[in-house]
Amino acid sequence: MVFIGVDMTSWPILSIITFLPLVGAAFILFIRGDEKTVARNAKYLALWTTIITFILSLILWLRFDKSTAEFQFVEKTSWLSENISYHMGIDGISLLFIILSTFLMPICILASWVSIKSRVKEYMIAFLVIETAMIGVFSALDFLVFYIFFEGGLIPMFLIIGIWGGSNRIYATFKFFLYTLIGSLLMLVAVIVMYFQAGTTDIPSLMAFNFDFTLQKWLWIAFFASFAVKIPMWPVHTWLPDAHVEAPTAGSVILAAVLLKMGAYGFLRFSIPMLPNATEYFTPLVFVLSVIAIIYASFVALRQVDMKKLVAYSSIAHMGFVTLGIFTFTQQGIEGGLFQMISHGLISGALFLCVGVIYDRMHTRLIDNYGGLVNRMPKYAFLFLLFTLANVGLPGTSGFIGEFLVLVGIFKINIWVAVFATTGVVLSAAYALSLYRRVIFGDLIKLELKEILDLNKREVLILLPLAIAIITFGIYPEPLLSVMHSSVENLIYQNSLALDLTINQNFAGNR
Repeated sequence: MVFIGVDMTSWPILSIITFLPLVGAAFILFIRGDEKTVARNAKYLALWTTIITFILSLILWLRFDKSTAEFQFVEKTSWLSENISYHMGIDGISLLFIILSTFLMPICILASWVSIKSRVKEYMIAFLVIETAMIGVFSALDFLVFYIFFEGGLIPMFLIIGIWGGSNRIYATFKFFLYTLIGSLLMLVAVIVMYFQAGTTDIPSLMAFNFDFTLQKWLWIAFFASFAVKIPMWPVHTWLPDAHVEAPTAGSVILAAVLLKMGAYGFLRFSIPMLPNATEYFTPLVFVLSVIAIIYASFVALRQVDMKKLVAYSSIAHMGFVTLGIFTFTQQGIEGGLFQMISHGLISGALFLCVGVIYDRMHTRLIDNYGGLVNRMPKYAFLFLLFTLANVGLPGTSGFIGEFLVLVGIFKINIWVAVFATTGVVLSAAYALSLYRRVIFGDLIKLELKEILDLNKREVLILLPLAIAIITFGIYPEPLLSVMHSSVENLIYQNSLALDLTINQNFAGNR
């Protein structure tokens, strides 16, 4: 493919997309001048860096071969040793998360345009660093490279919450850091064990390696500790509401839309293909924890007085659907889980942005401090309604497609799990519509709200792309489903093949 007169096929396009934000961060680092000039230049440089990165990521989409499950745009260079290399590549699963990450980053920069007033330069650097970490996680085909990117994203998010967060930010950021770090250390131990067993950290090679069943169980638990905290699953979810409440708006968007997805991605990339027997063994546990997460988080969301905390608990419930779908090992279930992740990334990001819009005006997140906003903010009320209905799973929005496919997949496996999961759909309607009614409808009684202004051009520019994406993929999901189809099909096939091989080996051993 020729792009602006240059043959892009010879370019290491994946590395360029991964490290371009880091280059932008380096340029911002050297900006000099008075505080106002530095802040303005840093914002524009960050914005243009993220826009260019997004445009380049669309090349991956356009050149991606949907008919194969093989890794594409592969780059491999010897690094620490012959068996530990810089190995990058993507398939139909990872491509979608890269596009999601690059799509949301310019929106996050624009969302912070006015609200961030201190240390703007450092703030923009932190966001560009975290973009590199996110893309790297979804592109890495070497376990050590993956781990570096996976852990690397902790540092900028720690700083974003800890420096630019709310009044209780120190507690929230340390809780977030320690929870995720402890889980990740167990994963590091698992990676080291796998290296000594297989002699490599190459992910495709590890997928093909047959680990002993007893070892698989221990490795699976180590991975689970890391990925479950990241998602987060019940009962290791308590860091998320605190982190969301204290994080700046853009931090909450990235946290909910992308960083939570790394845990589910880890299950799909490592736990299921590398440890198939242990995955099957622990599937009932995942089902139980997912159902508890859906129902428990929904009931807790019903009782929240803080808008951000309500959306945070909503995220925990929706990620419960994701883990249910992934562990069904059915085409509909896994594709539904993947679709739900992309959809939730768009919807939760939009909801946090909506909360941020009125927080910037009134400096409060308490639901009771609002009411009757439709009288002053009709454009805001309309977009907030769209995102709320998408969160509920209204047909015609992307939220419906993901939940429907997951429920179809789980009904094939266990009807009781499906019934309990379905209650989450009803409960999500209860807390989401209650929030909307209390904030938007009613009489405009509070004096401070009578002068509140509707969305400005910048805010419309932020929210409109998300609204378009949510409706487009709700009506026509094919662009997303077609990309993931071959990779999901191959994952299921390889998983069933590994399980059949184990059964045959056991049968032969018994004879």
